[in-house]
Amino acid sequence: MPPSTEPIFWQFSLSAVNAIIWVAILLVAMWMGLRMKWSRLVAITAFITLDLIAFGAFVRLTDSGLGCPDWPGCYGKFLPTQAVTDINQAIAEQGGTHGPVSHGKAWIEMLHRYVASFIGALILVMFVRAVIAKFKPERNMFSGSRTDVGAAWPLLLLIVVSLQGLFGKWTVTLKLMPIIVTTHLLGGMTLFALLIWFWMRERDRAGDVRATPVQVPSRTCVWVWFAIFVLYLQIFLGGWVSTNYAVLACADFPTCNGTMFPATAWSDAFTFVRELGKNPDGTYLSADALRTIHWAHRIGAIVVTIVIVIAAMSLMKADAALKRHAIHIKIALTLQILIGISTVLFDQPILVATAHNFFAAVLLATLVIAAYRSRTS
Repeated sequence: MPPSTEPIFWQFSLSAVNAIIWVAILLVAMWMGLRMKWSRLVAITAFITLDLIAFGAFVRLTDSGLGCPDWPGCYGKFLPTQAVTDINQAIAEQGGTHGPVSHGKAWIEMLHRYVASFIGALILVMFVRAVIAKFKPERNMFSGSRTDVGAAWPLLLLIVVSLQGLFGKWTVTLKLMPIIVTTHLLGGMTLFALLIWFWMRERDRAGDVRATPVQVPSRTCVWVWFAIFVLYLQIFLGGWVSTNYAVLACADFPTCNGTMFPATAWSDAFTFVRELGKNPDGTYLSADALRTIHWAHRIGAIVVTIVIVIAAMSLMKADAALKRHAIHIKIALTLQILIGISTVLFDQPILVATAHNFFAAVLLATLVIAAYRSRTS
């Protein structure tokens, strides 16, 4: 079947047999999680989440978001190979593989869902382990693990990853609505940031001096947290550019199509409740609106660069233990800027654009680590 022409708010397409297969595989993943040390479990989950953030960009850049137009299965099946007939029919009805459905796009989309499910299973393991340890603190049920981590953080992670799963579903069933896809990106970044904080906390509790908080002036903490805030706004703007396909609305750099004062349409550009490529009244989004979306991201890049540089310099002055980490922040920021410029200059090559998402998450992680280690007296 081809993708439905109408958005669907709720859908669960897997048959009972295919759902059982999926759950059985996730149970294996959960068993693996039960055997790990806490710090290793959190670190692996954070690393896979970072990879999934980058792979999510790859899904969008290859137009694979509707490669399987139902959820969570692919035409109700666990594997695209089980849905060959349906995919072939959709390809025929859309007039070729240039449309939203193809065998390659189906696999890309489903791989994204498999990895997301794996992350959810690992976080569920964290919560189960924390709850068991709360009621049976005298018994260490898991090899080499701490039993006193508390349930609050695993519960928060479980809530966030569950919401992330819902937005992943709505990304498909609401036909790539830009505000849904952008929120899905922010949710992935938030989950990653929380995992980094939780990982730092476990390293700190284990006595790792590289995770130990240090006393810094209050203004340093303010700058670091403000940098995280403006970076989140910039990630939103970047997601808004990507989900509205506005990356090449300005085809040169540093100007926008040869001018520093491009024609703009701010109200149309930042109307959030609408379909992909359209205004709320059903008319198509103008070139001026797409240009505005892109230009806003460039303006945001200037602001976020200034704030992060100030935060990094404040860290360097605050304490010698944070000086090296401040350098890491500057390196991540520099790479992110260069990759962003390359995305425009080289007409959005997929690997470069995917790296832009990856290093946005890396930059966020460096700031979260700085925020954890910065404590006021």
